[in-house]
Amino acid sequence: MLEFNPRMQTNSIQSIDGKFKGKDIISLDQFTSKDLKILFYLVPKMRAIALKALPSKVIAGKIVVLLFYEPSSRTFGSFSTAVKQLGGQTVEIQNPQEFSSIAKGETFEDTIRVFEAYSDGIILRHPTMGSAFNAAEIAKLVPVVNAGDGKGEHPTQALLDLYTIFEKHRRLDNLTGVMAGDMLNGRTIHSLIRGLSLFKKNTLHLLSSKELKLSKKDYSNFSKRGIKLVEIENVKDMPKNAHFWYWTRTQKERFKNLKSYERVKNSFILNKELIDTCAGKNTIFMHPLPRVGEIDTKIDNDKRAVYLTTQIRNGLYVRMALIALVLGGKI
Repeated sequence: MLEFNPRMQTNSIQSIDGKFKGKDIISLDQFTSKDLKILFYLVPKMRAIALKALPSKVIAGKIVVLLFYEPSSRTFGSFSTAVKQLGGQTVEIQNPQEFSSIAKGETFEDTIRVFEAYSDGIILRHPTMGSAFNAAEIAKLVPVVNAGDGKGEHPTQALLDLYTIFEKHRRLDNLTGVMAGDMLNGRTIHSLIRGLSLFKKNTLHLLSSKELKLSKKDYSNFSKRGIKLVEIENVKDMPKNAHFWYWTRTQKERFKNLKSYERVKNSFILNKELIDTCAGKNTIFMHPLPRVGEIDTKIDNDKRAVYLTTQIRNGLYVRMALIALVLGGKI
């Protein structure tokens, strides 16, 4: 049985360096600002394809396996739609530990090798940190895309989040942002901090309870990247007129003790009172979804709330662009 390495050896992950074709997409650490520019340049083209509501032939003949060991709807659906919009086909496996040979005792290594044998790429979600890195080490013939590995990273979510911020503010430097919720376990948080650290003079205010702060190791590692992190525990300490607010849920599935979860869940609610006090007219309200009570539904119709509109749609377009590049599509 494969032993997952919780400390992904990011120095052994291949950097993009402007060349996406055939590369595994495991961490934001693979990207430079120039790589993001290449990806973002394609997003409007992908939007145009999607809005036609007809499949293109960008990756015609390609087969992509969606191997999701962890429950998902948005990420799974987004990747499935992205492949099909580009003219490819999918093999879709959800909860394989319950409904496939894995339930009979098949190892993770064998599962990856089997799906590698009859596909052009594997998109993997797994509850264990480091699993995507290990899958990429096993699969030598096809690229692996990390669709979330435990409390590690969620690189494609960060890419769509970065694009959403860029689309609104036309830059990714000199930004002030607020991230609220689960800093400790939030893989979307971890990846987005990595992405924003590629650009200069960004400041992030991390709003969380003491129990859900970044680990000391993560705080130290992220700070060394040149991004300014300010940990706060009270909404009164939020900066006024930030460029974006990034709210997240408290992740019940990461808690071993239900009482601990109940004590900290919904510690910070994004509501009208908070918006009226701290938000600016150009502040955008983001959330990686699903939400579980941490955003008042009355906010949904605020023009600054993008979590159910442009942010979710950008997820499709950005993933289309990434898949096209990784699979060497005819763009």
